[in-house]
Amino acid sequence: MPKRLGIVAIVGSPNVGKSTLFNRLCGERKAIVDDEAGITRDRQYAVCTWLNHSFTLIDTGGIEIKNAPFQQEIRAQVELAIDEADLIVFVVDGKIGVTNDDLLTAKMIRSCQKQIIFCVNKIDEGIHVASAHEFYSLGLGEPLVISSSHGVGIGDLLNKIIESLPEENEKEQNDSITFCLIGRPNVGKSSLTNALLSEERVIVSTIAGTTRDSIDTPFEKNGQHYIAIDTAGLKKRGKIYESIDKYSAIRALKAIQRSEIVLLVIDASSGITDQDKHVISYAIDLKKAIIIVVNKWDLVNKDQNTMSNFTKVIRQQYKFIPYAPIVFVSAKTRARLDTIFSAIDMVHQAYFTRIKTSTLNEVMQDAQMMNPSPHFNGGRVKILYASQVSTAPPTIVLFVNDAQFMHFSYLRYLENRLRETFNFDGTPIRIILRKRNEKI
Repeated sequence: MPKRLGIVAIVGSPNVGKSTLFNRLCGERKAIVDDEAGITRDRQYAVCTWLNHSFTLIDTGGIEIKNAPFQQEIRAQVELAIDEADLIVFVVDGKIGVTNDDLLTAKMIRSCQKQIIFCVNKIDEGIHVASAHEFYSLGLGEPLVISSSHGVGIGDLLNKIIESLPEENEKEQNDSITFCLIGRPNVGKSSLTNALLSEERVIVSTIAGTTRDSIDTPFEKNGQHYIAIDTAGLKKRGKIYESIDKYSAIRALKAIQRSEIVLLVIDASSGITDQDKHVISYAIDLKKAIIIVVNKWDLVNKDQNTMSNFTKVIRQQYKFIPYAPIVFVSAKTRARLDTIFSAIDMVHQAYFTRIKTSTLNEVMQDAQMMNPSPHFNGGRVKILYASQVSTAPPTIVLFVNDAQFMHFSYLRYLENRLRETFNFDGTPIRIILRKRNEKI
């Protein structure tokens, strides 16, 4: 079973530099950074790597006492991020000292019983270092002095994050296919999960997963072992949790990390929304196999072209995952549920497909002969040798004369040739370019 990455949430009042720190830790500008307070409202996610250790980082909006616009929604998001995180990075502004907003935030995170790394940010000059000591009054121990804009203390912070994250001891289930169902609220994920499990009536056991509030349910169908990862519903701390669709994302993130195959559930009766695309982006980033499941198909008035037309709409909306198979089902009537298992089995095989080196090189040579590479960046790319280095997803290294000569359209052409030749339905393909004699 894939190992779940630790989750780290950056928390603090507005304009203390949380998004700048997020970008610094990620090594790229993913969060919007602005001097205006309250820019970050929705959580931002990224997978960060330090010293061969990876973790998921969440940037949250700023917490403040005054009734600022969207403050209720922001605070609800922060509370949820704190709930789901393994580690909290609490950030304050070292230039302005302790504020009432800092006191409010510190009180909130002290009660969460999570590990906390306390950071005094914006300590850009020696004159500000002494002011960091006043933050002892927050009752969070000795702060780590950093400057996210200048990179001061970032290495020490990353070291501390890696040391503080809990060890994940997961039992290997090598003979099982692990999948999860994701999607926006009210598309029928729970009903579909229950239908898949109850129909077989061969549940082996229900065990608590390493992810808090998620359940791993092993079961068997036709001799194949499966593990369905289902997440508990959001904790009802008020109607705000039930009214904002984006709160489904953090729950989905944990399930996606620990799955091999992700089933994106779409409501056939309401169509495709931007939130559907938002949720599936995590599975794409984590290189998971994907199946699109159209649920509530019983609610659609159908003729002989309905399924074909709906498929065209999905392909148009999801151009970025043209390889994902589409199945149409009804959790309520249990119609066509077998098509889900057929798709899971097929996609799992593709996700772990391994191609013989000799065969792979034949395909690459044929592809170059049929369609020579274009002239780009001062030359033409020539593939000298190809080798598959791993599966889940299939990862192929192409040794070339010069990687800068590879145009993205030609790389896409090569991927399409691989898909035409081999069964890669449902799985992404990673293609890595290396120069001749360069180590993999």
